[in-house]
Amino acid sequence: MSSPSERSPDPAMPPAGTGVIHDLGYRRYTGPRLGEPAVARAFFLSGLRHTYGLGRSGRSKVLPMLLLGLMLLPALILVGVLVQARDLLGLDEQLVAYSTYPITTQLLISVFVASQAPALISRDLRFRTITLYLARPMRRRTYVLVRLASLTVATFVLIGAPLLLMYVGGVLADLPLARETGRFLGGLVGAALLAACLASLAAVVAALTVRRGLAVTAVIVVLLVSFTLVSTVQGVAASTDHDTVGRIAGLFSPYTLVNGVQVFLFDSPAATATPPEGTAMGLLHVLGVLAVVLGSIVALLVRYRRVD
Repeated sequence: MSSPSERSPDPAMPPAGTGVIHDLGYRRYTGPRLGEPAVARAFFLSGLRHTYGLGRSGRSKVLPMLLLGLMLLPALILVGVLVQARDLLGLDEQLVAYSTYPITTQLLISVFVASQAPALISRDLRFRTITLYLARPMRRRTYVLVRLASLTVATFVLIGAPLLLMYVGGVLADLPLARETGRFLGGLVGAALLAACLASLAAVVAALTVRRGLAVTAVIVVLLVSFTLVSTVQGVAASTDHDTVGRIAGLFSPYTLVNGVQVFLFDSPAATATPPEGTAMGLLHVLGVLAVVLGSIVALLVRYRRVD
């Protein structure tokens, strides 16, 4: 019986150390190869759709659509009262100011951000799909910015939709058009700043864990507990004539921070007991918004530098 070394080599097998590429008949891709901007644009749109459950299962649509409906419901009631009973009640302006509506509905906004940030951020980390996303040509920096942009725009839609409804109702109720338009645009700027702050903070918290439930709880705690503490400090400061303490405390909640910016830039109605007064305090609130957004982006870039 001959040993394996003595057997004659199979002519169908390739020599040791070499390989053969078999042509199985698959058609090669011959279309245009789009670069990073096209990938980022498609990634942004898919992330934005997923925040409202579009393109996903029916169960994924329930919570975001329910929250959007609950955000619109109070605005719809306010518009109905304004249009139908303006002359009877002698109304000359919105029942709730554009700048204070987001704080009135902050629970709904916080739940939306807390539920959708982990859906965009933590899921990629948990299932390690980020490895596929970071294949060429998209870079880590692009991934972070696009994910954050999707969450920010989705949050802005949630906050801005009832403001738009109130503006249309105000126009139908024959409120002064120029005054109403100016207040509405100021409200939209505030909505954009608030959406950027909330999305940035929620994305940072969601990027720290792969467990979605833990991320949801942590985001809600950060947003709601910070507002509760800040509003308590502001109330005590206002009642004890320590307004400066209350104004500084307003820097530590995204809701009071953005409302302070609206008061400073647009002379909007304040939603807190101690709104910022003076140019220095107003500029401090503007810098606070920039610090929250830019600091969160830097924190996310550092976090994803270690992700494989």
